[in-house]
Amino acid sequence: MHTLSEVSAISGEEGNFEITLIEHPRYVDTDKCIACGACAEKCPKKVPNEYDSGMGKRKAIYVKYDQAVPLKYAIDPEYCIKLTKDKCGNCEKICPTGAIRYDDEEKQLKLQVGAIIVAGGSETYDPAGHDTYGYGKNPNVVTSLEFERILSASGPYGGHMVRPSDNKAPKKIAWLQCIGSRDEHLDGKGYCSGVCCTYAVKEAMLAKEHAGGDLNAAIFYIDIRTNGKDFERYYNRARDEHGVRFIKSRVTHIDPDEKTGMSLIRYVDEQGRKVEEPFDMVVLSVGLGATAKGRELTETLGIKLDHYHFVSTGSFKPVETSRPGIFVCGACQAPKDIPSSVIDSSAAAGVAGSFLAESRWSRTKVQETLKQRNIKGEAVRVGVFVCRCGTNIAGTVDVPAVVDFAKELPGVVFVEDNMFSCSQDTQDKMSRVIQEHGLNRVVVAACTPKTHEALFQETLINAGLNKYLFEMVNIRNQCSWVHKDNPAAATLKAKDLVRMAVVKTGLLEPLTEPVLDINQNALIIGGGIAGMEAARNLSEQGYETYLVEHNSQLGGNALSLHETWRGEDIQVYLRDLIKKIKEDDRINVYLDAEICEVEGFAGDFKTMIKHGRERRILEHGVTIIATGASEYLPEDPLLKDSPAVTTGLAFQKMLLENNPRLVGMRTAVFLQCHGSRIPERPYCSKVCCTQSIKSALELKKRDPGIRIYILYRDMRPYGLREDLYREARMKGITFLRYQFEKGLNTEAQAEGIEIRFTDLVLRKEMIIRSDLLVLASAIVPEKKNPLSRFYKVSQNEDGFFAEAHVKLRPVDFATDGVFVCGLAHSPKPIDESIAQAQAASARAVTLLSAKRITVSGTVAQVDPIYCSCCGVCVAICPYSAPQIDEKTGKAAIQSTLCKGCGLCVASCRSGALHLKGFENSQIMGMIEGIC
Repeated sequence: MHTLSEVSAISGEEGNFEITLIEHPRYVDTDKCIACGACAEKCPKKVPNEYDSGMGKRKAIYVKYDQAVPLKYAIDPEYCIKLTKDKCGNCEKICPTGAIRYDDEEKQLKLQVGAIIVAGGSETYDPAGHDTYGYGKNPNVVTSLEFERILSASGPYGGHMVRPSDNKAPKKIAWLQCIGSRDEHLDGKGYCSGVCCTYAVKEAMLAKEHAGGDLNAAIFYIDIRTNGKDFERYYNRARDEHGVRFIKSRVTHIDPDEKTGMSLIRYVDEQGRKVEEPFDMVVLSVGLGATAKGRELTETLGIKLDHYHFVSTGSFKPVETSRPGIFVCGACQAPKDIPSSVIDSSAAAGVAGSFLAESRWSRTKVQETLKQRNIKGEAVRVGVFVCRCGTNIAGTVDVPAVVDFAKELPGVVFVEDNMFSCSQDTQDKMSRVIQEHGLNRVVVAACTPKTHEALFQETLINAGLNKYLFEMVNIRNQCSWVHKDNPAAATLKAKDLVRMAVVKTGLLEPLTEPVLDINQNALIIGGGIAGMEAARNLSEQGYETYLVEHNSQLGGNALSLHETWRGEDIQVYLRDLIKKIKEDDRINVYLDAEICEVEGFAGDFKTMIKHGRERRILEHGVTIIATGASEYLPEDPLLKDSPAVTTGLAFQKMLLENNPRLVGMRTAVFLQCHGSRIPERPYCSKVCCTQSIKSALELKKRDPGIRIYILYRDMRPYGLREDLYREARMKGITFLRYQFEKGLNTEAQAEGIEIRFTDLVLRKEMIIRSDLLVLASAIVPEKKNPLSRFYKVSQNEDGFFAEAHVKLRPVDFATDGVFVCGLAHSPKPIDESIAQAQAASARAVTLLSAKRITVSGTVAQVDPIYCSCCGVCVAICPYSAPQIDEKTGKAAIQSTLCKGCGLCVASCRSGALHLKGFENSQIMGMIEGIC
């Protein structure tokens, strides 16, 4: 029985908390619920002002879309007639599996913990509260979250994009930005929600894909804020390649046409013309806000909130709350996207880990697993499990037909289909089936092995089978998605893929995984704030750390920074951090040092550094790359040489040093996006807008009479930084949006500089004569960084290091044991750099704390009899796994370095190399199976 828990009380202090939990009954046993929908169909109670995927009022018992317990029903105790009036109970009577139980009672539970992490999340803005768009009255006006459900294959329309009022395919859809955000009227929020622009771009592109390109998609915006890593490229692609229209205009009202179902939007375009345009659907891009439950929880925990009711933190301690021992992550701290939330969660775990380092493993329980079954001599007994994935697969592929087909395949003794094969209850069931039916090979036909293969392999382990006696068939991506308009072809292809997998599994053999001891030291490359914070966290968790910096002092770019956007003194923090680093016995600092050579692999790296005149080898188990980035310097001779021109970072240093040039100025201009958002660097540098606003405010504070202009393309002070933007406008700082396409010209003057540009609103050329021009310059990484070659890690097109997965592994590299943080990963402010450094440390500790690791069994193997010693495998391997054995003269594979990519196998001219799990006999068997 899954219950809902609530913290009712907390006592104690850091390292010794006692938490009292109230476990509320859920009333639905999710292990028994089969999501048939009979209960909701019979439920007479509709919940006011709440809608199920834009389909109308939801019931008191409703589908709970939850990844841990997908597509199971839940009861809303506030509206349930049985719970409020003890009368109805229809759902309990109608449920065919007995999953609904009203006799479950509330329980109290006490927990003894050393640290607490708050991850309460956020909620989307409800536009029905102060409705000006017809939401709740016009079914064709939906929120962005509801539109996601409309597009989803498991949503109310089975993945078909239709207009809710008449189920017709829409031809025109409008997205309205900043609904409930950047608005202090009524119950709006003054901050920017940070995620809305990018998700609107994503939804528009998905919608055009669903419509086969035959869709007019328009996004109405104030400023487009695609300032995350690679987000600007995504925006450019939507506009330039997919034809998504971007209209700078804030829409305040929608007029519905009851006869046609169209929604009429009136706006003023960028040419100043009044326009009326009808749309089939309107999507409200709703912002994120703190929840009432979250406020109750923080009151119980005794931690401070900001004026927007988010958990209050500081720039230098981004995941620490006002109460020692309690940490925070995710959107309950501020509006943020998935990658930022995942980074925060690792950071919170890392900082909590430093508090609890002495107690590590003291209460750990080792999961007991069945002893691995020896299948030698057994006849092949294959079990095939076909996943419906709601309607994500079953909406296109005829799953029953695939099941019936699989039953007739040689060696198959058990076949069944599941609603969601990845759910915990199905995993447990599969484990039981494997044991009860004596299966010794398993095929799962579901989604991508990239995200789910490890999950199903764990199921085999729990059933006592070797995890490599498994094959996964991707009938979602390769069948239902790519052939969504041709179900017959999708089904036929799914059958072929299942048949090929069954043939291969019959030829699979158990594989062993080598076990390695992990060197307990860590290497951090880069002595800026990110590198130092990573070193400090690792040291606090008890690990010896090498900190290598190529400059003669620690601090990096932060040495030139004045204050954070919150007004915190960066230099005071930096001096204290450097002092702690130098005094820490576990941190060995190497200044003026350079990486020369790297050998080894996760758990056993050997890095040679040149330190002064000597070279030394550092042995370590993990590596964190925190090499930072630099500021783009102007190339134009005038901007480069004029004393009236400076860069944003240089201006920060002027503020630090109280440069006399700042005294007596009459006019100052800040120019945004200098070197960013151009073909050579098509990315947003993220920090520039906020830094320019903060610098302008500081200048205004020192001299209230100075005239300050900020020339911009889109102002992007995301999240809570919007308050700073508002303050700047109120204090008389002028923001002018200029026409970037028409260019901007500068000319040297006797006492200053002349800036000539075209104002986008007035559509006229303007001239400003200024004493100082501050260039908000791009953040530029080192392209072709030698560390990329040394550690076998990749960089993206812009030169920033590329993480393994933007959402699932945002601080890991694809190469095990190597992690990234700070500006080396992407442009980001200090608070985010610190959080990512702490996250990288936490991820590194997951490896170090294990002390021993297993390496994949899917590795190449050499048959020395056939090896001709040509050396092609040595030359072609990107991981340096093959080597020529000095004794035999034959190739040999270092299994700890091999990633199982198969390059060497495909390149071997003599056929001496084989890839375990992908033998020639298995591959040829799959091909012959469909011939």
